[in-house]
Amino acid sequence: MLVQDLFPGTKGLAKHTSVCKKRSRSGKGVQTRTKAAARRRPRRRARAGPPGWTAGTGRERDRNRERPPRRPLLQKQVTDIQARSAVLTWSSPLVSDSGDGNGGSENDPHDPLSYEVMVSNTGKDEKYKTAYSGEDLTVTLEALRPATDYHARVGALCDHLQGYPSETVSFTTLSCEPDTPAAPRKSSGNKNTILLQWKAPCDNGSKIQNYVLQWDEGKGNGEFEQCYYGPQKQHRVAKLLPASKYTFRLAAKNDLGTSAFSEPISLFTSCSVPASPPRPALLKAGVTWLTLQWQRPASSPKDDDILYTLEMEDDGSGYGFKPKYDGEEVSYTIKNLCRSTKYKFRVIAYNTEGKSVPSQVAEFTTCPDRPARPGQPALKGRLHSHSFRLAWEAPKDDGGSEITKYSVEISEGTGEASWKTVYSGSALEHVCEGLKPGCTYQIRVCCTSKGGQSPVSEALQVQTLPVAPGPCLPPRVAGKPKARELQLRWGPPQVDGGSAVSCYSLQMACVQAEEYREVYQGCDPDCTVSGLLPGTAYSFRVRAANKAGHGPLSEQCDVTTSPGAPEQCKVLQVACKSPTCAVIRWEAPQCNGAPVAEYRLEWGAAEGGMQTCYSGPALSHEVRGLQPATYYFCRVQAVNAAGVGPFCEVTTCQTPCSVPAAVSNIHALEDSELREELEAAGGDEEDGAERDTSSSFCPSSCLGLRWDTPCDHGAEITSYCIDLGDRQPVIVGPVTRYIIQNLQPETSYRIRIQALNSLGSGPFSHTVRLKTKALPPLPPRLECAAISHQTLKLRWGDGSAKGSSDAIQYELQMEDKNGRFVSLYKGPCHTHKVQRLNEATSYALRIRALNEAGEGPFSDVYTFTTPLSPPGPLKAPRIDCLDDHSCDVSWDPVPPMKGDSIIYTLQCMMGNSAFKQVYKGSAASFRLSGLQQNTEYRFRVCAIRQCQAPSELSGPYSSAAVLSLQRSETAAGSITSGAGPRAPDAERPRASLTDEQCAALILLLFAVISILIAFVIQYFVIK
Repeated sequence: MLVQDLFPGTKGLAKHTSVCKKRSRSGKGVQTRTKAAARRRPRRRARAGPPGWTAGTGRERDRNRERPPRRPLLQKQVTDIQARSAVLTWSSPLVSDSGDGNGGSENDPHDPLSYEVMVSNTGKDEKYKTAYSGEDLTVTLEALRPATDYHARVGALCDHLQGYPSETVSFTTLSCEPDTPAAPRKSSGNKNTILLQWKAPCDNGSKIQNYVLQWDEGKGNGEFEQCYYGPQKQHRVAKLLPASKYTFRLAAKNDLGTSAFSEPISLFTSCSVPASPPRPALLKAGVTWLTLQWQRPASSPKDDDILYTLEMEDDGSGYGFKPKYDGEEVSYTIKNLCRSTKYKFRVIAYNTEGKSVPSQVAEFTTCPDRPARPGQPALKGRLHSHSFRLAWEAPKDDGGSEITKYSVEISEGTGEASWKTVYSGSALEHVCEGLKPGCTYQIRVCCTSKGGQSPVSEALQVQTLPVAPGPCLPPRVAGKPKARELQLRWGPPQVDGGSAVSCYSLQMACVQAEEYREVYQGCDPDCTVSGLLPGTAYSFRVRAANKAGHGPLSEQCDVTTSPGAPEQCKVLQVACKSPTCAVIRWEAPQCNGAPVAEYRLEWGAAEGGMQTCYSGPALSHEVRGLQPATYYFCRVQAVNAAGVGPFCEVTTCQTPCSVPAAVSNIHALEDSELREELEAAGGDEEDGAERDTSSSFCPSSCLGLRWDTPCDHGAEITSYCIDLGDRQPVIVGPVTRYIIQNLQPETSYRIRIQALNSLGSGPFSHTVRLKTKALPPLPPRLECAAISHQTLKLRWGDGSAKGSSDAIQYELQMEDKNGRFVSLYKGPCHTHKVQRLNEATSYALRIRALNEAGEGPFSDVYTFTTPLSPPGPLKAPRIDCLDDHSCDVSWDPVPPMKGDSIIYTLQCMMGNSAFKQVYKGSAASFRLSGLQQNTEYRFRVCAIRQCQAPSELSGPYSSAAVLSLQRSETAAGSITSGAGPRAPDAERPRASLTDEQCAALILLLFAVISILIAFVIQYFVIK
């Protein structure tokens, strides 16, 4: 069994879903006891149990079931101890007897036992954690710590009770290899070195002896080589390239093995001092802040970590430029500035190598602040009903810029204001016109400058003088007019003149007499006029009055007392003129005192869905746009001034059959659908001969069509006619798909289709323009744009990859050693670079073009030859001094390159002069004489490859080696005295050790010390 989540530091031990565990989760009860409770339990059991109970009774069996199992567990042992696991086994315990102490008996087979394993790694008496709960007698403890002391004990559980835990058994896990270390980090570095540091991982019981550091040598191909092996926790990697990326990983090693490597980490070397950045630019300006932005120096590599210092100069302070920001961001906001003030700025870029020259100075000015609020407006002059004049004072603070305009806002009413701008200008007074009489207004003023808009001033409240009310709305009849009386209502005037309406005056006149008389005066906007004649026309008008006087009369309202509604019309007569046209006729009914004003005809294809299709005084109507072979329903009613008459009985008619409707939704078949149609057509051949669908399918010479079946208008469709314009029309059967073949490639066709039935041909569909696909393209011309001893840059076509269409693809192939062409590139680009080639080798290539029409033919074979490669760079030459005026210069020889001999050129620079050639030949050393004392010499060498064409290929020069000749005291004394021989050892300066020699010496010392320490530990500690 596996137990998980045992204690901190482990991932846990195995889980087990037993009966006892389910009971503990449901709350039925595994009681947890401490050691103190376990020691007190025998005394409680001695006191428990009343006297007189005998074995075999039901009460005693129940009492025995409540007692926990006895503590001893036999044959408890730990086996198969590994570094991270161990196997724990035990035997079943004995159950205690009844309370009289007369011995024990074995467990009741009807009460199964479960076991609980508790483990601790902090000590025997420390806190234990449950590692397993179940009925098995063996458990495997997983995910343990290596080289750690563990203590385990087992307790038995029966029903609801938990027994005493067993004696503690202790064991220690084995040691193993260290844990995987964390990735190394970069402590410091420059252009050519990186100092790495790391932390020691857990040694798992065996001391870590060495660390293995690997790197990819800057190649970036995922292959790692060892660059350090030793016990130190840091290492300096030297001789690196500036601004280059290097990847490292780390592993730890002890006596038991080597850990896994850490995650790879990529680090970069530094670059040279950055160039001067461009001048900063203003991104956004505020009243007390400026947001500036600058760019990275153009010549600096992207991988170089560059920081920036932003400096500011205030002309008023007199302190010059002061730094305001230092960091890696390319934008910054300078705050706490003065409003409407000019400042100067410049930017300095720096890295670990030094600071750049400051950028050009840029000048920017902060924005002005918004002005203060103007004075409260005041009335100037006399108040009128529709206008008044306002005046106000300028603000005390203009915010640092001149006031450009004033804005006057007005709001009607005294509640929540809805402000409207009525004036905008530079004057300090304004006349508000077009106002409502007797209305209250609120007026406020604000001003605007370059700094923004000021707060509004305090509002002024003004009420205009009232006038007489305006005209009322015309009277209207309330409800249905009666024969001798009318109920009239009217609306109040839209303009009350600034004062409430006090009364209304209603006037009436007969239309024939044209003499008005007052029939009502009061404050209510309605009244009942009685004593009228039935079927007679009357005219009414009304006016309103307030404290300023009577207003004008409203528009007149002509009303006629109600007549009767007309009677029902007779049965309709319907005659079909064509499949899409029908004529409906009816007779005029009795009007009942009012002439018929109009007839309303309803028409529809369903009896419950008829709609009005005609409304007018005529006694007939022609309905157009009907569907052939369709049933229609119709009815009519008469309308006069009194109301609407009832509908007549519903009449039914059927239109005759007709030609089919127009074809709709014409689409071109896709290539997959076109192939399926051709395969289906080949499978329907009666003779059973196989048909080559691949040869007949050509998107350049055929078009596949599909369309929706139109309405047949009562007669079945027999065929379709496909019109292709200049070509002969194609007649097909009652199908909805067809393939037109034998067409011209890349040609547009105007296609339309009509359906035919037994009654004739229907209308043509709308014209669809379809185009056949083009033929596969021809291969382009292949050219070599650039060539080197390892690469070929090829170019073809006229455009670039960005401007080319994705419909045309290109496939480039090259011939291999077996004479077969292998694909190098396939895509839409017009250039490709072939890499990893051999020098002085000819390569055969060909190309072809592809598009949706297919693959084009291959071009002719093009042959390109790579040139010879120059020799590589040499190491710095070695210098051996012979005397005060001569020395030997030697260097590492270069082997011949493919049979071509190698010669060398040695150059020397004395002091600060230029390099001059002192030797050219095939030897790997040269003796130079005639040197001067107290002078510094620099030597460098390069290899030259001698070949037929060109005659010589020069490689790069090596790094310079320095020689400084100083006059010694012995030599000076001999020259002064003029006698005595010179000591050779004093005259010859000692050559310094190289980096490889120093590293080898350090490794040798470490190896000797490690062997001595191991011998001491083996002899004095272990033995």
